[in-house]
Amino acid sequence: MQKQVATLQTRKPLFGQLVIGPPGSGKTSYCSRMKTFLGKLEREVTIVNLDPANDNMEYESAIDIMQLVTVQDVMEQFGLGPNGALIYCMEFLEANFGWLLEQLKASSCKYFIFDCPGQVELYTHHNAMRNIFEKLDQLGYHLCTVHLVESHHCSEPHKFISTLLLSLHTMLQMGLPHVNVLSKADLLKEYESKLAFNVEYYTEVLDLNYLLECIEHSSIGGINRTKYKKLDAAIVSMVEDYGLVSFHLLDSNKDESLLRLKNAVDKANGYVYGAGEEQNVNTLLACAVGAETQTERMKRDVDPYRS
Repeated sequence: MQKQVATLQTRKPLFGQLVIGPPGSGKTSYCSRMKTFLGKLEREVTIVNLDPANDNMEYESAIDIMQLVTVQDVMEQFGLGPNGALIYCMEFLEANFGWLLEQLKASSCKYFIFDCPGQVELYTHHNAMRNIFEKLDQLGYHLCTVHLVESHHCSEPHKFISTLLLSLHTMLQMGLPHVNVLSKADLLKEYESKLAFNVEYYTEVLDLNYLLECIEHSSIGGINRTKYKKLDAAIVSMVEDYGLVSFHLLDSNKDESLLRLKNAVDKANGYVYGAGEEQNVNTLLACAVGAETQTERMKRDVDPYRS
């Protein structure tokens, strides 16, 4: 018993970001740029590619599921379509969890960024990903889900309601510390004329009844939304009743934005950096460390609707 206690006390704590989100939300770019940013702070990071169809990586993956199984091979062997093949791959990884664990143990890093597949149902309906990460959590990996959704979904009320529902469902399904992100915030300038409210309304998810008023008489694709008024109201009420969903803005081209998100993730998974890393943060990005809130700082860069 004493030997087991001593082992637990001397073992380095392990941390990780589980980067998920719909296709096109910028997951792979985020993984690459966050790794580079953390490298500036002298935080050693290993990227783990868990997307068996990711053949366009912007980073060098130290651990790659494609060494175990690929979507292309599964499609050819079993005659499955891309979606069915992807689900098969994740079930195969769950069944061969020992392979992933050995890969992680072989790494000298204590911090991992997992680049995950973009198929939404893997995080809302299917259990393979949840089971894999639950096992890692039980083994002492301090994990945080980073859920990226493109910021242009703020430009249309019905899309934002869909984003809220997706984010809430994912949070409940994954059951881990969770940070929701509106990615590609630099592109918000292109949707200035379409935003009904300022950025804080969307990031803080304020009174959603105002959003219902915006869509009540709107016509989307020739469909009058009035007939869906009760459904929209029910969804909004459920999101507000849980009170869990809020968002961080991300412009992955800016170190200041990456710093704010890093701080949110570190708080969520309990990562405490050493004195050396803290010094690098203060030296490299002292201008970004202040009393201002996230949206107060971001509005100079991506909020053109504010003076």
